[in-house]
Amino acid sequence: MREMVDTEKQVMDPCIIIRAQCDEHHKSAFEAESLQEAVVESVVSGFVAPSDSDSLLERAYVDAVERVDDSDELRARILDAAYEQFCRMGIRRSTMEDVARLAKVSRITVYRRFDTKDTLVEHVVRREFRRYFDRFLIDIEQAATAADRVVLGFVTSLRAIRSNPLIGGLIATEPDLLVPSMMADGGQTLATVRHFVAGQLRSEQRAGNVSSSLDVDLVAEMMVRISTSFLTIPSAIINLDDDEQLAAVAWRFLVPMLEPPA
Repeated sequence: MREMVDTEKQVMDPCIIIRAQCDEHHKSAFEAESLQEAVVESVVSGFVAPSDSDSLLERAYVDAVERVDDSDELRARILDAAYEQFCRMGIRRSTMEDVARLAKVSRITVYRRFDTKDTLVEHVVRREFRRYFDRFLIDIEQAATAADRVVLGFVTSLRAIRSNPLIGGLIATEPDLLVPSMMADGGQTLATVRHFVAGQLRSEQRAGNVSSSLDVDLVAEMMVRISTSFLTIPSAIINLDDDEQLAAVAWRFLVPMLEPPA
């Protein structure tokens, strides 16, 4: 009888070991999935208000204005691969190994440039905002008057951000994370964009295109809040894919802001 018990124990022990290994595997998979969920929330809040004093949006704005150039070809190659990977599979489902494979480099090389996935995603998003600011500055140069520049800036900004596969995708698929993050950062995100718009309005003042008595900070604040609301809250009245309709909205509601109150 004792020999039978010992035999059964020997038979069951591998089963116990396998079951424990399966439990450990499921636990690791659950932890990995939870980590991936946390990455998206961290990134969304990170590009509007990361741990340091400047938001990624603000750094992208400074890069655009100062024409910062990234001459590190390997770094740019990794960012290109990450952008393509995130657009193709989404941030949650992408790994550093996926990015390394697409960039045709080792995973260690990716980690040498970006120590965590959070860091990599933040830099990809920052570069996309940098490209948006660059495009904005080019677009408004085509307009003849300050009013034209306000209208063109409004229309092209909404189009550029909404059509961006990465940033527009975050706005479309993660609004429950984006909007609270923007509200919870103490207004830092809106302040950054307002600073950008106010800078353009001050240039118009210096050129004599708008009144010197115009409160450019207040006007910029209102313009940015209107634009942000269109980006983050769907409209049942205005078709955001219709440039002519958006231009009409800008002419009716934004352009009059360029005139100081009597």
